[in-house]
Amino acid sequence: MSGVRGKFITLEGIDGAGKSTNLAWLADRLRSRGMTLCMTREPGGTALGESLRALLLDRNQQMHLETETLLMFAARREHLDKVIMPALQRGECVLCDRFTDATFAYQGAGRGIPDEKLVILESWVQAELQPDLTIVFDLPPDTGRARAGSIKTPDRFESENHAFFERVRAGYLSRAKNFPRRIRVVDASRSIAEIQAELKTIVAELWP
Repeated sequence: MSGVRGKFITLEGIDGAGKSTNLAWLADRLRSRGMTLCMTREPGGTALGESLRALLLDRNQQMHLETETLLMFAARREHLDKVIMPALQRGECVLCDRFTDATFAYQGAGRGIPDEKLVILESWVQAELQPDLTIVFDLPPDTGRARAGSIKTPDRFESENHAFFERVRAGYLSRAKNFPRRIRVVDASRSIAEIQAELKTIVAELWP
């Protein structure tokens, strides 16, 4: 086992913002530098987490807002225990599609769960652990929904109305303002080449 803790990088943003495309590009870039990667996602990442993901994204599921929030953190607890922490302890770089910032954006800003409740759950589930770097891909909700809707049938979250996604976007930008050293906002309305040029600069700061 490596004696050096690996880096933890999370990618965030509303659906259609380009997380998946840039996650794959970033993974290739880091591998080319000889890094061992652990690529994962939330909700999900474990057998139990993926089962919970299916429930959370199912358009036919009706659940209390607090139930939804607790399921997110339940999946995260397993994810940390089975995947994220072991990989970091092995010295690997963990690339994760969404993490706790998504819960503050979607269940907090979007659904209206008070931040003070989320902070308690965050502290209970992950203690002091935070990503080393969080990249928020930001763009107007209409643009994101148009992109996502052209690819697949909307899930339970993607089926929400415009006002919901405006609140989610505002939630992400508020988190970035509150944690400027960790969270970097990238304008995802630009070309892929422009976005990836900025990503090179941002990621290089982790490995000078």
